[in-house]
Parts: sequence; structure tokens; C-alpha cells
Amino acid sequence: MARLFSPRPPPSEDLFYETYYSLSQQYPLLLLLLLIVLCALLALLAVAWASGRELSSDPGFLTTVLSALVGFSLLLGLASREQRLQRWTRPLSGLVWAALLALGHGFLFTGGVVSAWDQVSFFLFVIFTTYAMLPLGMRDAAVAGLASSLSHLLVLGLYLGPQPDSPPALLQQLAANAVLFLCGNVVGAYHKALMERALRATFREALSSLHSRRRLDTEKKHQEHLLLSILPAYLAREMKAEIMARLQAGQGSRPESTNNFHSLYVKRHQGVSVLYADIVGFTRLASECSPKELVLMLNELFGKFDQIAKEHECMRIKILGDCYYCVSGLPLSLPDHAINCVRMGLDMCRAIRRVHITRATLALLAGAYAVEDAAMEHRDPYLRELGEPTYLVIDPRAEEEDEKGTAGGLLSTLEGPKMRPSLLMTRYLESWGAAKPFAHLSHVESPMSTSTPLPEKALASFSPQWSLDRSRTPRGLDDELDTGDAKFFQVIEQLNSQKQWKQSKDFNPLTLYFREKEMEKEYRLSALPAFKYYAACTFLVFLSNFIIQMLVTNRPPALAITYSVTFLLFLLLLFVCFSEHLTRCVFKGPKMLHWLPTLSGLVATRPGLRVTLSTATILLVFAMAITSLFFLPAASNCPFWASNVSSMAFNLSWELPGSMPLISIPYSMHCCVLGFLSCSLFLHMSFELKLLLLLLWLVASCSLFLNSHAWLSDCLVARLYPGTLDSRPGVLKEPKLMGAISFFIFFFTLLVLARQNEYYCRLDFLWKKKLRQEREETETMENLTRLLLENVLPAHVAPQFIGQNRRNEDLYHQSYECVCVLFASIPDFKEFYSESNINHEGLECLRLLNEIIADFDELLSKPKFSGVEKIKTIGSTYMAATGLNATSGQDAPQDAERSCSHLGTMVEFAVALGSKLDVINKHSFNNFRLRVGLNHGPVVAGVIGAQKPQYDIWGNTVNVASRMESTGVLGKIQVTEETARALQSLGYTCYSRGIIKVKGKGQLCTYFLNTDLTRAGPPSATLG
Repeated sequence: MARLFSPRPPPSEDLFYETYYSLSQQYPLLLLLLLIVLCALLALLAVAWASGRELSSDPGFLTTVLSALVGFSLLLGLASREQRLQRWTRPLSGLVWAALLALGHGFLFTGGVVSAWDQVSFFLFVIFTTYAMLPLGMRDAAVAGLASSLSHLLVLGLYLGPQPDSPPALLQQLAANAVLFLCGNVVGAYHKALMERALRATFREALSSLHSRRRLDTEKKHQEHLLLSILPAYLAREMKAEIMARLQAGQGSRPESTNNFHSLYVKRHQGVSVLYADIVGFTRLASECSPKELVLMLNELFGKFDQIAKEHECMRIKILGDCYYCVSGLPLSLPDHAINCVRMGLDMCRAIRRVHITRATLALLAGAYAVEDAAMEHRDPYLRELGEPTYLVIDPRAEEEDEKGTAGGLLSTLEGPKMRPSLLMTRYLESWGAAKPFAHLSHVESPMSTSTPLPEKALASFSPQWSLDRSRTPRGLDDELDTGDAKFFQVIEQLNSQKQWKQSKDFNPLTLYFREKEMEKEYRLSALPAFKYYAACTFLVFLSNFIIQMLVTNRPPALAITYSVTFLLFLLLLFVCFSEHLTRCVFKGPKMLHWLPTLSGLVATRPGLRVTLSTATILLVFAMAITSLFFLPAASNCPFWASNVSSMAFNLSWELPGSMPLISIPYSMHCCVLGFLSCSLFLHMSFELKLLLLLLWLVASCSLFLNSHAWLSDCLVARLYPGTLDSRPGVLKEPKLMGAISFFIFFFTLLVLARQNEYYCRLDFLWKKKLRQEREETETMENLTRLLLENVLPAHVAPQFIGQNRRNEDLYHQSYECVCVLFASIPDFKEFYSESNINHEGLECLRLLNEIIADFDELLSKPKFSGVEKIKTIGSTYMAATGLNATSGQDAPQDAERSCSHLGTMVEFAVALGSKLDVINKHSFNNFRLRVGLNHGPVVAGVIGAQKPQYDIWGNTVNVASRMESTGVLGKIQVTEETARALQSLGYTCYSRGIIKVKGKGQLCTYFLNTDLTRAGPPSATLG
């Protein structure tokens, strides 16, 4: 039982639950309660008229009923004003309770003789509905229920006790009344606790669902933003669909395809201008920067370029070290794409005021800008080789500003002539305020968070004066609350119990069955651990019936035996239900009894067994409620109907000859009412089964007391009203009519509650299922976001930008002392690539390149290459590095062999690349060969670019590795002298190539690595 009363939630949740949610659920029940009372009052008048009674002969009864009709009609009109109900919930509930209590006491003293059993059923109705149908808290309901019980007991005790002709066994009858009222309070409190627990669970699940939906929406937005930061929208949609299919099929697996090729996302575009910007002198400037300054400088610079690109309808394609590469005319064709690129170039080069263009671009400018011929000696060797004339665009704003150099023009406005150039550049660029990479992911709620905070604005809006006008919920709140709060009210509105009568995509409004057959089947087969508590409380009702029968009857042996057998059956049922709590005791006994604790689990998980046991339990309580009737005479032999019965006999005898007291008749009816209540204890029992059981019990009870055993009621009336045979009591003073009316009132009341319970049990199941589905979808979205992020960033960097792991918005940067950098290119691909109808305008050439790169990427998944990190691809050049996931920034120098041991991994990776390319050559009938350059040394790593965040590495080590590849030889791995020495210490053999000229580095002595890739080259002049 203790589990029913769970710990109280936080005050904010309690406030919202009590002020809106609980009210929205109890509001229909309050209206229905008032309607039931009004219908019962009208039924009383109809029964009185139909039974031939003169209403005018009993003015007290007529006045009480008419006054009650007027009073409860007013209360119904007041309760139908929902704004008033919101403001005066407790006073209105107290007023309804007081009106019901006054009505019960009015019925006590009208219509005939006052008896100890009088109006017990009505007070039981007041007690139960106070708990089940009035919008009161548990404490207030308990106070009202106990006050109702005490008022009946005290009034009858004080009224009947002093009377000289009071009926015998008055104390026993009052004690039986006390047991009835106590049972009614316990059943009502239990029902309320069950409903409160279910409603709170549904409420919290709704909040959790809202929280999950917000996380899901956030993940979808972040995923979309992240995907669009990697690819254009028209390509992102295709890639997203494939990644989702891959996630559904299994992490990392590729969905089945009709061909053997990897997915290729290529689209041909006509009329595109390309801008390629290189920061001259950046290497020298970067050498003076700290890692943080370098990354900040690049992020601010390229962030500014991204802003300029957006202004001029350009799209950045890639960042290549300190080079910026963008296009105009993608994804949509633009007539002024060339002008856009020139304008962007001019804005990027304000200090230089020179943009280098080709003759084709000049033709597209249509004279919009003045140009001058580019000096032949300053042009790139590739352009000189082509012999294509090129031009420099003159900035029209050049005449308005002083001609200054790159750094001078940018930084002349800053003070401090003694400031370091690198710091000066960083300070200036920082003033641009470029956005940080993945800043939108910094505020993603942690995936592990399980709390469900309520919207502060939503809670603040629930002041006592704020009304629940449905025209303002949720649309009317849009002006007061943000979008999140509006969604909050939309979710809460879906929990309103009045929704059960409206069309729903989830429920059938008539039967409440789920529209999806699978969901209906899953609901009916779901486990019910709380069944044992239902059975325990039903046993309490059975025990109350037993005590009442023992108090008001002469305790015949047959009745005692019957109750004893039933008592043993109930104990057996309880043992089965609670057997799991006896595990320790059972395991200490014989092994043959060790299976007993599993019985409890079987009952909780087997719906058929549960339905059978619950039905049998309720029928058992029903049967025992009327058992005493079977010990009375079957014939209509009432001695009080005889005209010659003396007055002394009337006064002395309250029993039938050789039978039980007549006062047991109304108490049998009260026990039947408790039988009705036992049906409401099984909260998860289906509505149709409850309807069947209640209808069966209603027919059986009315048949007994209105037909076969009606003479017992008539006999009791004859005993209470001696004298003329025409004397008749009021409707509620005649036991059989009183019982029948009580049965019908409880029947309809419990049907209303059964419908309500059924709705909330199903709603609770639905929200739990939705919550599970949304959490699974959220996890899928989070995995997709993580997968996308890990495709942009290395695995050890990605967690820095996921959820709350991102502690601040500082740029990610890291310095490493020993990183091996690889550049591997396929120079032959430039000659292989062509655009013709045969190869679909170059599509098939790109498909082959995609296969080559994809096969190279597959090598990264091998355990021995787990330390290799792909940095980027530049055309047909593959860039990778090792040593980036090692601990950086060590203060103490490490052993050279240990710190550079990953160079061997990179060599093995380079060899594996060559082997992969050989396999592709075999299948594609080509003869591509790799040209590989390696170098190792210190680098700076970081993430830059807000629009398209990119992980990259910078430093002289990278530049030299690139030069080793560009000056290398096909089929060979070229390394610097320092790298050759490190590889020799690892057991590799290198031989000298000699002195070569390297752009930007002068004369360098380089070496070729002796591996399988260099089998064509004769070893000569090995190192050392």
C-alpha cells in the first residue's frame, strides 16, 4: 500500500498539477455527480408518484426534495462556469459536500419512523463520491468523509438512544454503521490514491514527453544545421536519407544497393564562378602565433569571409590550410555569378585591392570593373604554362583610400606600435566577432538528462485570478507565452478527460479501444503489478461484510461456516498475489516449494489469469453479501401481518420465528452496496467487464429485494408501522425501495467512474508508448547527429561539441609535438578525367574517384589504423595524420622512439593505400599510381568556421609534407631527412634522393622510403 503514496514532486509541479491538471480531470466528474444527484431526486418523485403515494401527505419529504432540486440546479449552473470553478474550487466542493450532507439528514427525519439503518446507503454514497468525484485533496476528502460518518452516527445515537421504545441492538446497529462508513472511507481513499497515482504518472509522462519532444525538435534542428554546414541542402537531403537507412539497418552498415558502387552525390551545374583566395605570408605570421591565437585568427578571418560569401551569394566549398575556396552559382544558377565572385574578392582583399581573374570571367563582367593585365612574371607556373591571359581587377574604392600593404592596411588603425604582429592581427580579427564553430550545439540538453522542468512562464501564469477559459488555451496564450509554453499547454490539453467523448486519432470515442489493433492487443496483454493491491482491498470489503453480518444477525452456524470457507479462499488468493514477498521464507524450506514465488509474477503478467481471478473475487464478495438471505424462510410467512398480534408481541419480537432479526434485511442491502464498490477497486479492469458485472449484480439484487424476498421488507415495514394495514412509510423509509434506488444510484455512479478509469488507464499506456517511441527517435537523432559530427571531426574531438560536454564557447585548439602528416595523390587522375557524352559529362570519372576515396576510407575502420585520422581530400589528394589522439603538451621530453612510434602506422597505411589502388586498377583496367609525401613534427590542430565548421591542422610540418608529395615521384614515398632518421629507428630503410628545390623551403635533402611501393626504384645511398 505504501507504494501508492509516492513521494511528493517538486513544489512547482505540485502547483501546476493542483491548479490545472487535477481540476481539468475532476471538473467533468463534479458535473456528472451533480447530474446524478438531480436525476436521483427526480427519480424519487417519480417512484413516489408511481407507487401511489400522496406527495401532499408528506410535506417534509416534498419540501426536502424540491429544495434540493433548486439548490443542486444552482450548484450545477455555478459549476458549469469554469472560470468560477478555477477560482473557487475548494469552496464550491465544500458547498456540494455540505448540500449532500444536509440532504441526507433531511431524508433521515422525513417520510416516517427514524431507524438506525436509515440513509446509511446515501451517506455511504456521500462518503465515496467525496473521495472519487469532488476536486479535493486527499486530506480534505478524508476530513469530509470522516465528518459525514460521524455526523450520521452521532445524530442517530443522540436521537434514538434516549427513546424508551428504541429498537433492540441499537449499539450493534450503530457499530455496523461505523464498519460500513469506515469501509466506505477506506475504499474511497484507496480509489482516490489509485487515481491520483495514475493521473500523476500520466502527468509526469506528458511532461517527459514534452521534454523529449523538445529534445527531439532540438536534435532535428541541430542535425539539419549540422548537415547543412557540411553539404548544400539539395545534397544533404539525399545523404540524410541514406544515413537514416543505415542507422535503421545497423550502425555503420551500408544499405543494400542494386550495384556495387558507393553512393555518389554529384550534380552537374552550368555557369559557375570559382574564387580561390590564398593568404600571402600567412606561414611566417602563423609561426609567431600561439596555438590559441592561430586558431582564433583563422576562425575570425574565415568567419568574416563566410559572412561576405553570404552577402554576395557565394558558397564556401573548402578551407585548404590558409586558403579559402568558394563558388557562386550553386546550388541555384545565378546570372551575375562572376560579379558576385569579384565583389567578394574585393571585399576580401580591401588592403590589396587586387583580384586575379581569367579572360572568361572578364567577358562575363561586361565592363563592370576596370582591369589591368597581370604581369607574366608574377603569375603561377601553371598559368604561364597554359599561356592563358589573365587580369587584375582594380577596386573602384581604391582612389578613396590610401594604398597600403596587406597587414598594414588591416591593422593600421590599432594602437600599440610595439605589439607583436601576430597578436596585432589576432586582436583586429577578433573585433569582427565571427561566430564560433558548433556554437549551436553548445546548448543542447544532455542526452542523459531525465528531469522535466516546467516552463517558468507557464507556472507564473497560473495565478489564483487566472481563469481556464478554453478560448485562451492554447491559442489565446500565444501572446503571453513563448512557443515552448504554448506547446506545453497543447500537451496538457490533450490530457483533458473531456477529450474521451470527442473524435481522436488514437481512441474510438464510444468503446475507447485503440484504433490500432496491435496497440490494443499490446494494452490488453500488458503486465499489471498492482493487481495484488486490488485483491487486498477487496478482501477488506469482504471482511467488512463479515463483521456487519456478525453484528446484525444471530450468527447461525451455517453462515459462520460459509464465511470461514470463503475466508480461506481469500487467504489463498492473497498468498498467490503476494508470494513474491515470501521468497526468503520459501527458499529456506523444501525445494519442492521454491516455485511458489513465481505465482505472483504469473498473476501480474497473464491477463487471462488476472481477469479470471478478479471476476471470481468480485462475484465472491457479491455472493457473501446476500448469503444471510438464504437462511431466512422461503415462504412469505410474516407474523406481523396478522390482525390479532398483540401489542406486547410487537414490542418484544424483532425476529421471524426461528430465524434471524428483521434488522438484518436493510444491512444485507448495505452489504450489496459494498459489493458494488468492490468492483471499482479493480482500476485496470476493462469497462465492458465492469459493466457486465455491475449489470449482473444490479439485476440480481433488484430481483431478490423487489421480487423473491420483497416480503421481508414488507414484514419489516409492518413491524415498524403497526396498526392499520394501509399505513405506508415514505419512499426512502421502505427498505426494498430504498435499496433499489441505492443500487441504481451506485450503478450509474460506478459506471461513470469505470469509464473515467478506463480512459486514464489507456491514456497512461498511450503516453508511455509515445514517450518510449519519442525517446527512441531522439536517440536515433542524437546518434545521427553524433555520426555526422564524427564525420566532420575526429572521434576524440567530436565529444567536445556534443551536449553539455561543451563547457564553454572557446575555440577548440590543441598543439602536438610529434604528428606524422601524409599527402597521397593520384596525379594520373587529372589526365584520366574528361567530360564527354560517353562518360556522362565526367560523371563516371568522378564515380571512379569516389570508389577510390571510399576504399581508402574503409581502411580507417581497421583496428591497426585506428590512430590514423583523415583530415580532408583535395581533389584526388588524400590527407591524413597520426599522433593526433595522443596526449599533447607534455612538459617533460619523451623518448624519441616512443613519441614517434606512430610513424610506422602511417607508413603501413600508405602501403595499404597503394594496395587498395592496385586492386581498383585491376578491376577498372587502369594504371593509377600514388605519389606520397610524409613528414613529421609539431602541428597545431583546431576547429574553425561557423557556417561550415572544419577540423584542420596547421604548421610547417604540414606545408613540408605537402611539398614532399608535390615534388615526389609516382609510386614512391618521399620523406624529409628528419623523418627518414625516425623511420630508420623503427626498422625501415630509406635511400637518398638527393638535393631538390622545394617551393618556400629552398634546397632540401629528401629520401625515398624502401617499401613494396618502391620496388621499381633501386636502393642507393641509404641513410646513415
